[in-house]
Amino acid sequence: MLQNKISTTAFALLLAQAALAQTMKLDAILDSIRVSHPVVKMYDNEIRSMDEAAKGARSWMAPQVGAGQFMTPYNPGLWKKDGDMPGMGNFMLSAEQMIPNRRKLDADEAYMKAMSSVEKENKNATLNELLSDAKQFYYSWTILQKRKTVLLENERILDFMIKNAELRYRNGMDKMNAYYKAKAALGDVQNMQLMVDSDIRESRIRLNALMNRNPMALFEIDTAFQWTDYAYLVFDSTLFYTNRSDLKAIDNNIQLTILKKETERMSLKPQFGVRYDHMFGYGGQPMQYTLMGMVKLPLTGWASRMNKANMESLKWKEEALQSQKEMLVNEYSGMAYGMRNELELKKKQLQLYETTIIPALQRNYKTMQLGYEQNTEELFMLYDAWEALNMKQLQYFELMGQALQLQVAIERLIEKN
Repeated sequence: MLQNKISTTAFALLLAQAALAQTMKLDAILDSIRVSHPVVKMYDNEIRSMDEAAKGARSWMAPQVGAGQFMTPYNPGLWKKDGDMPGMGNFMLSAEQMIPNRRKLDADEAYMKAMSSVEKENKNATLNELLSDAKQFYYSWTILQKRKTVLLENERILDFMIKNAELRYRNGMDKMNAYYKAKAALGDVQNMQLMVDSDIRESRIRLNALMNRNPMALFEIDTAFQWTDYAYLVFDSTLFYTNRSDLKAIDNNIQLTILKKETERMSLKPQFGVRYDHMFGYGGQPMQYTLMGMVKLPLTGWASRMNKANMESLKWKEEALQSQKEMLVNEYSGMAYGMRNELELKKKQLQLYETTIIPALQRNYKTMQLGYEQNTEELFMLYDAWEALNMKQLQYFELMGQALQLQVAIERLIEKN
């Protein structure tokens, strides 16, 4: 009974594991990262924080109130009325309110509302890096899967060579000169399979982490992919200004600098206020009041020095940001054209492997295999034919991996995710 329960539990675990190991396409992985990665929530919260702070941009200064003695003698005896002589002193209540300049409030509001725009573009730039990383892991896994298929086929071929050579040797029909080379090659192929399986697990772990899932969660990928043609794409400033989030963030920083400069300029405008005092007279004195209008004059030389210095500083910061943007566009353009040139070269090389090199070596191997089966060729010649084919197949997959990584690098550069 216990053994049956254990078997049932094990079978249920296997079914659950199989259910988890669903096949995911690249688009599904990228969508999961856009929704689930913690950096998205981090930036969203930061943006919300700035937007909430901007709601207080039109706040006024707090009113000031006060209460206390006003023009009151130290001698309390003088506070009281003495015959026809009224007492001296007052108890005063005071209130004061500064009224901010409306244009200053407008400038502050525009500046604070624009602050989150930089974080929004920073979020997009960071997300672009994460999505590009995911593509790299995905395509690495794709190449590893294709290599694994070839390695399994190589294991079958070498096993055939070894068993056939053993049989022929026992019957005195063949020598053992290539037998041990085939045995060693079989070990190498099995070792490479172990490395490929480990690299696949590493890619799965990294993709799970990017999707904010359990790193050990099982899933497979769809190994189909498409090449993107960038041969006629012009990598000019318009493309990068339109696509690159970091350049948009610099543009927003420039706009923030302009808005901040406007707030400094509006700080030089006069501010008005009003003050009201009410006095309760002692010893029969009548109640009295004071009503005053006030104005702040920050445009005076000794009061405006800091604002003017800030405005000058912001002007040069704007120039620096503009130069930074131009520098990055120039750098991105050069990198993009260089990577495109290298990608086109590798695509042409891959085409040569697919149409000429590998088919010729496959025909050579099949010819040698047929001759070996008909006893017209020896094992070492068959092994050499397989070795040449295997080497070119591995080179082909290495080249394909490099080409895919270049495609991802271009997409990262033009922010096509």
